[in-house]
Amino acid sequence: MKVKRSERLIDITQYLMARPKTLIPLTFFSARYESAKSSISEDLAIVKRTFAARGTGILQTVPGAAGGVRYIPAVSREFAETFLQSMAARLAEKERLLPGGYVYLSDLLGQPTILNDIGRLIATQYVRNSVDVVMTVATKGIPIAQATASFLNVPFVIVRRDSKVTEGSTVSVNYVSGSSNRIEKMELSKRSLREGAKVLVVDDFMKGGGTVNGMRTLINEFDAELVGIAVFAEAIFSGKPMVSNYSSLLRVDDVDTEAQTIVANPGNYLEKTTFLEDLTQAVPER
Repeated sequence: MKVKRSERLIDITQYLMARPKTLIPLTFFSARYESAKSSISEDLAIVKRTFAARGTGILQTVPGAAGGVRYIPAVSREFAETFLQSMAARLAEKERLLPGGYVYLSDLLGQPTILNDIGRLIATQYVRNSVDVVMTVATKGIPIAQATASFLNVPFVIVRRDSKVTEGSTVSVNYVSGSSNRIEKMELSKRSLREGAKVLVVDDFMKGGGTVNGMRTLINEFDAELVGIAVFAEAIFSGKPMVSNYSSLLRVDDVDTEAQTIVANPGNYLEKTTFLEDLTQAVPER
């Protein structure tokens, strides 16, 4: 049974957005809706214009017999600026102060809409890179890794600080905590990461960079490749940070426990990211 255009547009949009960075042949949609390729092409042109106009992302067309269309998730600079300013204001709430100069984030990272936007922002930065897997450390980085992996349409792996019998044999490394200068251990199941995999590291909060540096060491142990490092928030660190090439959505510039004040601003994400309006370079196939 043929499907009306209005119904096709809704279903095509949902199908593409549920499978980011996946090449879908036009013949698939033609058979799905029992419609001519010319009609499907017109539908996709409408979706493409709407995605661009609404800041949803890019609908990339791949020509040729083996071609098709692919949804590339991306945000506009305006969306990113508005979101980060809003999150910076939330981070500056004095009720978030924790001992040691840390800031309470769990309520923010427990909200699906916020996590969804965090995932979109990080995915936008790395959408032109070839990423095979997103890596984080248990536990608070897990929702960020899941959101990011969802938009990049890749798996995510969880590095742990203690052994789990369900993980099987593991690879472990010792690392120095940047903030406390203690030697700690982290490990990852041998089955989680293949040799040569391109890895994007994400985490919720970074101070000295010791945990992120530990994950970088672990990636090297697997003979995998580090593609990038992205954190939700970073704190100003008085010592020498253990990582330098990273992006942060937010930055905690000052914490005064006596005055009960927090100064938070957008991090370096805006200057390190190519946004929707400038994403003209072809995105590599997975």
